[in-house]
Amino acid sequence: MPTRASVRRFRTGLSAAALAAAALGSLLPPAQAADAPAGPARDERLQRELDRLVAQDDGPPGVIAVLTRGDRTRVYTAGVGDLATGRPPHLDDHMRIASIAKAFSGAVALRLVDRGALSLDDSIGEVLPDQPEAWHAVTLRQLLQHTSGLPDFSAAPRFLEILQADPRHVFDSRTLLDFVADEPLLFRPGSLYEYSNSDNIAVALMAEAVTGRRYEDLLKELVYRPLGLRRTSLPQGYRLPRPFLHGYDVAPPAAPEDVSEAVGTSGVWASGGIVSTPRELGAFIRAYGGPALLSRKTRKEQLAFRPGDSSEPAGPGTNAAGLALFQYTTRCGVLYGHTGNFPGYTQLAAATPDGTRSLTFSINTQTSKGNKPALLARLRTVQEDFACALLKDR
Repeated sequence: MPTRASVRRFRTGLSAAALAAAALGSLLPPAQAADAPAGPARDERLQRELDRLVAQDDGPPGVIAVLTRGDRTRVYTAGVGDLATGRPPHLDDHMRIASIAKAFSGAVALRLVDRGALSLDDSIGEVLPDQPEAWHAVTLRQLLQHTSGLPDFSAAPRFLEILQADPRHVFDSRTLLDFVADEPLLFRPGSLYEYSNSDNIAVALMAEAVTGRRYEDLLKELVYRPLGLRRTSLPQGYRLPRPFLHGYDVAPPAAPEDVSEAVGTSGVWASGGIVSTPRELGAFIRAYGGPALLSRKTRKEQLAFRPGDSSEPAGPGTNAAGLALFQYTTRCGVLYGHTGNFPGYTQLAAATPDGTRSLTFSINTQTSKGNKPALLARLRTVQEDFACALLKDR
């Protein structure tokens, strides 16, 4: 079971979310594709940066960064994915992708927009009339861009009290907004930006309401199957399928604590409950960050970015917020993606606007602006160097 310190950090982790697991059958063969002759030459400078990252006292025990350019993939790893065995991180390790799950809810909602089942101007009052009347004017567009003003259920005292008493408590994911049902909006919808886990819970509930289907089934139909994602899931419990990238609470001088399965994920659901692998996360972000999943009209709406509004934690370069997608303007060019953090994990997935190249960057400890900000600053620097390597014309 987790220590009190690691549970206290769960609230921060929710700001970039959580994940879950499910046994998904036998693994793909080891990552031979990463070492195929077609792959680009290894950049030793990038490798040294990862080595330095894991060598920091409060750094992650391990890191895996995956650069994909067309049919060429290069995998960089440093440190270990499991301290008990010394096993390095692997391309097909399951892991908690944290708030990158919000991009998946965005994919579901925007594909329903393309099908005419939803409109970006549909409001909570129209689709979810049983939600508090004070929230009824909030639109799907505002939920996806975190300009809704919905209070964050993951900050509610009663929610945190339950979690503190039992980190593996099984919540009814579809009633998470009840924790803040008596609270007014934080601001007039559309007037400000405030990252909130409540937003994507509402998005999933809207998707269910207009289709009459469970959100988990919509994920399978609209995202997993079209993209061939066989090892990506949204479970309710705390278990991870094997093998997995172990996540750690790193708080020197104490030894790292394995918190991979310390916290259940029913309390984050569509805002952060997904488990995936580096390989499949890259496939998703190339499709969602690129033009493959959405019509031209809907993608134009998705890419209406608000300058200066950051993902949580902030991604590399200068951030701007679109609809369940962020723009990262680095010194070498632009990527579209999402980040996330949860006890034991910090994640980045980003792709070029044409969807032909992607970067996934996973470390097995948590960092955010409220938790190890110096580590986050170093991480963002390294991520930008990897982004530049991705954007090189070679």
